[in-house]
Amino acid sequence: MKSLYIHIPFCNRICTYCDFTKVLIKNQPVDDYIDALIMEMKTLEHKDFKTVYVGGGTPTALSEAQLERLLGFISENFTVSGEYTFEANPDEVTTGKLDLLKNYGVNRVSLGVQSFNDDILKVLNRSHDFNDIFRSIDHLEKIGLSNYSMDLMYNLPGETFNDIDTSLKYVEELKPKHISWYSLIIEPHTVFYNEIKKGRLKIDDDNKEAEKYIHVMDGLQALGYPQYEISNFAERKYESEHNKTYWRNDNYYGVGAGAHGYINNERYYNVKPVPHYIKSMNENHSAVKETILLSETEKIEEEMFLGLRMTEGVSKKRFRDKYGVGMDEYYKDELSFLKDKKWIKDDGRHIALTDSGRMVGNEVFIAFLKSS
Repeated sequence: MKSLYIHIPFCNRICTYCDFTKVLIKNQPVDDYIDALIMEMKTLEHKDFKTVYVGGGTPTALSEAQLERLLGFISENFTVSGEYTFEANPDEVTTGKLDLLKNYGVNRVSLGVQSFNDDILKVLNRSHDFNDIFRSIDHLEKIGLSNYSMDLMYNLPGETFNDIDTSLKYVEELKPKHISWYSLIIEPHTVFYNEIKKGRLKIDDDNKEAEKYIHVMDGLQALGYPQYEISNFAERKYESEHNKTYWRNDNYYGVGAGAHGYINNERYYNVKPVPHYIKSMNENHSAVKETILLSETEKIEEEMFLGLRMTEGVSKKRFRDKYGVGMDEYYKDELSFLKDKKWIKDDGRHIALTDSGRMVGNEVFIAFLKSS
């Protein structure tokens, strides 16, 4: 056990595309939630972590007093020897909150930029604008929290290739240590989903989306950002160690409303609604809604489709060490089929996606499913 994820479900505004566990912070029992969160963290068996990631929602929606209470508990009860990340919105990154983060040992910030186009930001219902992005980054640099990741999105409504080029220009100017650049996914029960269903909103088709993805990859490569995962780009020393915990199918804790974790071959999921989470922790000292014991087949499947997200792919040695069987033997026919399609490559040590395989990633992942 080397990683801990902490979920803060509160936001000052709900984005039109978001399907994460979140609620508007106004009139919410935030202090009661932090009480319950601390109660859940006290139940964790392990106290020493290589990575801690505080996500949401929007963790920086908390007040300075609430932030300090959460940060203080983490500092007093856990040891974080490596990467300690906080998600943040550009308009909420005040000097007071940033000072708290730094003083309590946070050494990495994930900044939710999404776009540099104010019109697109309004469509996304983001709470920040173009100027907030630069102001927040200026704050980060001034206090020495320069290890920040910039989250961006492509294939957005009304977005053009010029918008992507503009984002690339600002990436070159600002020089963030890490870039996460995701395609917009239209999730059910979001505003975007309903607007598209009613014909009020349009996004590009799959072919144009693929063109934009290639444009993003080529643009970041030219700026010196190697791609190490389908949507993530950084030099080796700035890769997200916490997210690699997920992609390498390692154990991790997840605490908070709607959080999930993976411990000893079991995936668990917490209850989502904030009042239910608080009630469950107060009454049962647990918020776990469901626990799923994975079969050996399911563990192997996850090893493949999670690991193949990374540019380096899945290690054959690691596969054999974990599962006692060679990948070439276990997936003989599947690997042969995917190699013939030129969707995967094999350097003798790793199986990885090719450039064309990355374009049809889901088809590749499905090929490794034996349990369905």
